[in-house]
Amino acid sequence: MIEEPLRAQVRDIAARFAPVALASSLSAEDMVLTDVIARERLPIDIFVLDTGRLHADTLALATLVKKHYAIDLKAYAPDPHAVAEYVSRHGRDAFYADLELRQRCCEIRKVHPLRRALAGKRAWITGQRREHSPSRSALAQHEYDAVHRMEKFNPLAEWTEAQVWAYLREHGVPYNRLYDQGYRSIGCAPCTRPTLPHEDVRAGRWWWEAAEEKECGLHPVRRSAKPREETDAR
Repeated sequence: MIEEPLRAQVRDIAARFAPVALASSLSAEDMVLTDVIARERLPIDIFVLDTGRLHADTLALATLVKKHYAIDLKAYAPDPHAVAEYVSRHGRDAFYADLELRQRCCEIRKVHPLRRALAGKRAWITGQRREHSPSRSALAQHEYDAVHRMEKFNPLAEWTEAQVWAYLREHGVPYNRLYDQGYRSIGCAPCTRPTLPHEDVRAGRWWWEAAEEKECGLHPVRRSAKPREETDAR
């Protein structure tokens, strides 16, 4: 049963690398991890990056998660002065016309808040999967994050989309209702759309850009980096 190794791995991470945090985008994958952490009552902080541009359904799920699991879901917002300066100089939606401005927007609204969220931690956990995109096809379950100088775990790296949804259904885990409207990967509202049947999982993210550019900076692509041995995470 695929979830038993997952539970064992997350327990081991909590025991060996405390303090640890789960960076949750409230995606289906992150809800699997949230459910495991809550059921096992593990001392792992869970936080979200409230960019100021999230879908109403995503914000509603954050409120529901707090009540459903009776947990403290921490939210980290961008520096309001940095946001105001960006909007004043470039316009609120300047990212549609320029890749550099899109990346700068992500940096302000997501990357900088992530740094604050990870301050003082020894490790962090993500819901990334190899199936997400070609740039994540070699994703390791355990790697060293040289940017934040800590261990990084991707426990669902080997999971399929079908396995994620099977877990959510079996355990009655709350999820973002945007998935019921054709979304398969959900970020900020202006940068996310539903996907078509023939498209891949992340096709709805920054759909106006080339596929190889579709990262926000939270998970830099390091093609030359060697992943940690998978046994380190067990």
